[in-house]
Amino acid sequence: EENMLDKSPMLLQMNLVHKMVPVLIHNGKPICESLVILQYINEVWKLSFPICCPLILNHLSQARFWADFICDSGKRILMAKGEVQEGAKKEMIECLKILEGEIGDKLYFGGEKFEFLDIETLPCSA
Repeated sequence: EENMLDKSPMLLQMNLVHKMVPVLIHNGKPICESLVILQYINEVWKLSFPICCPLILNHLSQARFWADFICDSGKRILMAKGEVQEGAKKEMIECLKILEGEIGDKLYFGGEKFEFLDIETLPCSA
């Protein structure tokens, strides 16, 4: 776990651009940003259950949209203060309500398959 108010030297070294988490370090090399990390995992380990490649192209574009939106909203909540932060929180809550309606009675956003949108929304369920 990383203290975002007192960032470790390792984080600062491994994520030179944003200096934020998440960062996956594989073979000593950093891979930054949630979606990039998920795509990297899927490519490197050629998983038998693709976590970031839904079979239906339309579903993939929708999943990427929501994942980007959640990631951006989360960053605004963490980095902003005051009214901007409160606005970002309200936006995130509305987004999660829409996603809750989308998932309905399904186990995962992709139906029976655990995909990258499910991973991206995990921090929101804590």
